[in-house]
Amino acid sequence: MNKKLISIFALLLLPIAIYSQAPAIQWKKTFGGSILDFAKDVQQTSDGGYIVAGYSYSSDGDVIGNDGGIDCWIVKLNSNGVIQWQKSLGGTSPDYAYSIQQTTDGGYIIAGRSWSNDGDVNGNHGDSDYLVFKLNANGVIQWQKSLGGSDTDYANSIRQTTDGGYIIAGISNSNNFDVTENYAGYDFWIVKLNSNGTIDWQKSYGGGGEDWANSVQQTVDGGYIVAGYSNSNNGTVTGNHGDTDYWVIKLDNNGIVEWQKSLGGSNTDKANAIQQTADGGYIIAGESKSNNGDVSGNHGGTDCWIVKLNGNGNIEWQKTVGGSLNDSANSIKQTSDGGYIIAGNSESNNGDATQNFGKTDYWIFKLSQNGNLQWQKSLGGSDSETVAAAQQTSDGGYIVAGSSYSNNGDVAGNQGYSDYWVVKLGPDNLNTNEFTLKNTVLVENPAKDLLKIHSKDSITSLQLYSMGGRIIKTSNSKTMSVKELPKGIYILKIQLENGKTISEKIIKE
Repeated sequence: MNKKLISIFALLLLPIAIYSQAPAIQWKKTFGGSILDFAKDVQQTSDGGYIVAGYSYSSDGDVIGNDGGIDCWIVKLNSNGVIQWQKSLGGTSPDYAYSIQQTTDGGYIIAGRSWSNDGDVNGNHGDSDYLVFKLNANGVIQWQKSLGGSDTDYANSIRQTTDGGYIIAGISNSNNFDVTENYAGYDFWIVKLNSNGTIDWQKSYGGGGEDWANSVQQTVDGGYIVAGYSNSNNGTVTGNHGDTDYWVIKLDNNGIVEWQKSLGGSNTDKANAIQQTADGGYIIAGESKSNNGDVSGNHGGTDCWIVKLNGNGNIEWQKTVGGSLNDSANSIKQTSDGGYIIAGNSESNNGDATQNFGKTDYWIFKLSQNGNLQWQKSLGGSDSETVAAAQQTSDGGYIVAGSSYSNNGDVAGNQGYSDYWVVKLGPDNLNTNEFTLKNTVLVENPAKDLLKIHSKDSITSLQLYSMGGRIIKTSNSKTMSVKELPKGIYILKIQLENGKTISEKIIKE
């Protein structure tokens, strides 16, 4: 197949005016049964479909195979939102799935929490444990692990690592069995597994208060970035501003702390998601009630609080987004244009939020690379909607997942109480007035075996990411072998010697 040369332009470090209409809904689907179903994570898969993870109380409707009470419920959709398969995973006690990612073998890794010790789950240490499932591409269990101690252990985030293993972030107040240290109350508990689910290492981080880890990602240097919140100011936590702060820790590949930051003001600040950015820094999303310290611009109540850090953890910019009521951000991902897509919840109908259908809505908004609001969109009905996650899709649109109690407005087909609610948005239509560099970078795209870059400027590094934000490969030249990668859509970050970073979607044939 002939290559198509795609031109992409680096931007000068000058103000950029960007205007956009919010993308339209392409399709929307409710999934579940007659009781309660809550989606907690979504990701586009390499075949163009989607994988959704959460938990279900139901045993009817779309839900088949419930083992009793609350089960993890995993749903595989095709590109049009039609169910290809679904799996209920668990035992007779409560089981919850909070995080899912497609793995390099085409299967899936899932993390959550479980009290069960029967059915699909074994090895419980007491109370709730981290629950980890490895599924094949058809949803069949390959292995399962219960990790923790005799007290409460709760996994919120899991990602595959470059060595084929997995990194998990959550909380623990145990101090026995798999957990070898506890500072007091709940600590961040970070666990590194090998490809078979055996613990490589585990570490607790925290202080005398409550420390809660919500998000983890491997960084390009082989270490890890973790975000959550803390009201501690001792142990491994320093710099608390009052109440709970965003707490961010950078670890090396063995779990040793390289730096940590407490970010916030004198009121409640909670980080829910973090991702490394193409420039080597970090973007964080969560919620804040503060309007002092590191936080400015609060609109009233709780706002979405977005913070951009550099590679050393220092704030480059921060942005509060919201209205006079309560607004929170649960998910953030960098987009192919270098900006950010954020999924949150909103009760507001003023300030930055221009519409509310009733109670709490999904609230999706897009920021530019510098944190300027480009568009925002409320989705929902007259009852409550709670968003869990969103990401950009291979067509330039967005997939959004969470839960809904409504059966009007944007929502149809509710089967009872709360259902999974998955929304596919189309691409945004940015109209830009920008200054561009004269030098042009050319990417040979699609790629089959070798990815080639042509540039008048020197290229210092190439970084290839999955659509879910996981680093796949790096290169210090103008080429990168992609022969071994599965077909699909990837994001290429190109670092130029002049300090500029360019992002481009790559199709692997």
